[in-house]
Amino acid sequence: MTLGPLMLDVRGTVLTDDDRKRLSHPLVGGVILFSRNFESPAQLSRLTTDIRSLKSPPLLIAADQEGGRVQRFREGFTRLPPMRVLGKVHDSHPHQAKTLAREVGYVMAAEMRAHGVDLSFAPVLDLDYGVSSVIGDRAFHDDPQVVIDLAHAVIQGMKDAGMAACGKHFPGHGFIAADSHIAIPIDDRDYADIALKDLLPFRALIDMGLQAIMPAHVIYPKIDANPAGFSRFWLHKVLRGELDFQGMIFSDDLTMEGAAMAGDITTRALAALEAGCDMALICNKPDLADEVLAQLDFDWSAASRARLARLHGEPHPLTMTALLEQTAYTRARHAIASLGLESGNLALGPDPTERTDNTHS
Repeated sequence: MTLGPLMLDVRGTVLTDDDRKRLSHPLVGGVILFSRNFESPAQLSRLTTDIRSLKSPPLLIAADQEGGRVQRFREGFTRLPPMRVLGKVHDSHPHQAKTLAREVGYVMAAEMRAHGVDLSFAPVLDLDYGVSSVIGDRAFHDDPQVVIDLAHAVIQGMKDAGMAACGKHFPGHGFIAADSHIAIPIDDRDYADIALKDLLPFRALIDMGLQAIMPAHVIYPKIDANPAGFSRFWLHKVLRGELDFQGMIFSDDLTMEGAAMAGDITTRALAALEAGCDMALICNKPDLADEVLAQLDFDWSAASRARLARLHGEPHPLTMTALLEQTAYTRARHAIASLGLESGNLALGPDPTERTDNTHS
């Protein structure tokens, strides 16, 4: 069976016959897991094993395990801080913050790899302008250099555990208040304003080897009438051209309101792929996924196939039993625990992305 340019989700904690049929379709190359797909660590391992058995080469298995409010797997996993916490530590203790950031990245990735998940859509590279509720404490800081330093440390930690990283939401979602899950955000700034601040973390981390990027469902009308994820200007001219990014481009979820202006779901998928996305995400709407599988006609490039292959987690990851015997893992968990998350000293609040995660939960 072949891999293709679509990433779909599944209904629950075990694969249904409908799930298996969809995931076996030649257009499907990946699966994204949500909170509703998690019941326990053992169940998650069984689910990812079943998913991997459907195709050879196996489907890419991904999830949003950023930390803070956006952490799909919780019971039996280390509670991870919002990235803003690391930014606050950096204000007074920059070296300690970078050490903590690397340990957070390592623990997050090591635990996911131990349960068969290849990729976390992290870290967030948006700047914290103090206006976006959906980004908010998911962002490290308002200073681009602090974001670069801490995100690079998280990415190094993920690499230590055998996982690639995916920076989001290109070219920057933090400046506007609107939430692209339920609205179409408009950012009225000029290109120069965005390039001088928001693009800096993407530029720097691409130069450091960032392997994947997810664009924002945000329209920057002074630059292009299309949201970034449907824009050849942003994806081809800026990301591939000016920034020389050679890694994987994932669309954000095409069922979100921020993607609605692109047309029906098949038109959205085709528009995102033709604009430069290597893989299009269709989540929480199995009827729409079926529509795309029946109608999409797209010649997926060899370059995109190669980019996808590089994102699979390194083979033979450590099991949780083996991780618990590793000094580096236990030390990192103790460092994260020192932030006070487990004792409830930090109120995390609701997950701002869960509104598209509860359709079938």
